[in-house]
Amino acid sequence: MPIYEYRCENGHLFEVFQKITDDPVTACPEDGSPVQRVFHPIAVHFKGSGFYNTDYGTSKRKRELAASAESGSDKQDSKQKDKSDSGGGKGDSKSSAPASTAD
Repeated sequence: MPIYEYRCENGHLFEVFQKITDDPVTACPEDGSPVQRVFHPIAVHFKGSGFYNTDYGTSKRKRELAASAESGSDKQDSKQKDKSDSGGGKGDSKSSAPASTAD
């Protein structure tokens, strides 16, 4: 059951532990004056994907990802080529097949 906070017209603050289905309190228990329920903002924490600017597909973001992918693949290809050059005859046939399909 939730705890509700009320404030009367004379400035008294009090809390009432009541069911959601119960009727709201209408009078102050100290002096009997009318009361209003006090509302407080709740804490909201957005977690997971979809809440950040980088999660949305913009054309600029796509260009950045494409550029980083190209520069990363160039590094990978050069590493494989270096390995095949130093590896001898066995590595040449394996490394030449992926290089031709990458183009």
